[in-house]
Amino acid sequence: MIERQPLSPVVFFWVAVAIIAVCVSACGSNKPERSMIVTVSAYNSVPSQTNSQPTVAAWEDELKPGMKVVAVSRDLLDEGLTRGTALKIEGLHGKYVVLDKTAARFTKRVDVYMGLDVEAAKEFGVKQLRISWRP
Repeated sequence: MIERQPLSPVVFFWVAVAIIAVCVSACGSNKPERSMIVTVSAYNSVPSQTNSQPTVAAWEDELKPGMKVVAVSRDLLDEGLTRGTALKIEGLHGKYVVLDKTAARFTKRVDVYMGLDVEAAKEFGVKQLRISWRP
C-alpha cells in the first residue's frame, strides 16, 4: 500500500488557483448573452441624415463605407450596448459594432450603417428584429 503525503499549504494553494482558473475559463467568465427585439433601420454618411460632419460618429469615430457599424438609441446604452459593443442582428451576416447613437427621439432602435448607399438603406427599410450581445 502506498502512503500519501499531505500537500503542503503552498502546493495546495497553487492547485486551488489552477482549478479555479480552469473552471472560470471553461464555465465562461463572460456575462450571459442578452437579446431583445428592436426596430432596425439603416442610415448613411450624408448630411441630410446626420449633420455637417456625416462621417464622424457620436464618439468621434471616423465612419467609412464597408464598416459593420450601428447606431443605437440612447435607452439601449443602459442595456449594455455601449461604444465598442459587438452585436448580432437577426437576418444579417456577421457582427456589428456600436460606434454611433441615433437621434434622441428614438427608443429601442438600432440603425445599420450603409456608407453612402442611400438606395440600399431605403431598400432595407424599417424592421422589427432580434439583436443579441454580451454587455
